[in-house]
Amino acid sequence: MADDLVIGGKTFKSRLILGTGRYRTMEDMVAAVEASGTEMITVAIRRLDLDDPTTKTILDYLDWDRYQILPNTAGCATVEEALFVARLGREVGKTDFVKLEVIPDPKYLFPDGAATLEAAKLLVEDGFIVLPYIHADPTLAKRLEEVGCATVMPLGSAIGSGQGIHTLEEVKIIIEQASVPVIVDAGLAVPSDAAKALELGADAVLVNTAIAQAEDPALMGEAFKHGVEAGRKAYLSGRIPVREGAIASSPTTDVPQPAAARS
Repeated sequence: MADDLVIGGKTFKSRLILGTGRYRTMEDMVAAVEASGTEMITVAIRRLDLDDPTTKTILDYLDWDRYQILPNTAGCATVEEALFVARLGREVGKTDFVKLEVIPDPKYLFPDGAATLEAAKLLVEDGFIVLPYIHADPTLAKRLEEVGCATVMPLGSAIGSGQGIHTLEEVKIIIEQASVPVIVDAGLAVPSDAAKALELGADAVLVNTAIAQAEDPALMGEAFKHGVEAGRKAYLSGRIPVREGAIASSPTTDVPQPAAARS
């Protein structure tokens, strides 16, 4: 049975999206991307050197016939900046996909919900396929869906923190209410974090630092691939309910009794 992820009318087999920042070398990045099985890769357009055509950028290291490029507005603190960078990303990446980030807070890197909603509405009106990065705020997630966003991307914990998913209860509500894909983004550290997100019913995860800064990025990319696959299969298979007491796994009726017990 097909179990594809559909975003903006495009179908993906992989439910793992990779970021491209913080790798020690471009070779590490390419190896991790290939090992992860991802089909969608985020690129921070604002951090590309587009002025010097002789300078190689991330865009030169990957085969874009194999991957969906997801330009992102990382580094933008206002609606106006996010709109400008999104439009630049459309030209550079030849795509209407955009990961929307509006982050005015340089210390904790938490997204501005009101600005994100405003920018998302304008980008959707301009024909973009918008994937907005947000706090795990069910009300905001619903409003972003209502203005036409293709997904919602609630954070698990602070960007790059490796703290795992601190927002489980909020993410559960977002998943329950959403009719667009829910992608857990930020803070994931190990494949079990990704598995947990998919087990809850999240449609995908986005991972960057956990893979890029691992001692062996390619191996960690492969590990996350398996974590995502395991989590999705667990969700589809239907987990057992949580119970307060124990239930024996062996039969307790019609069990032959010892001779001493029969006499």
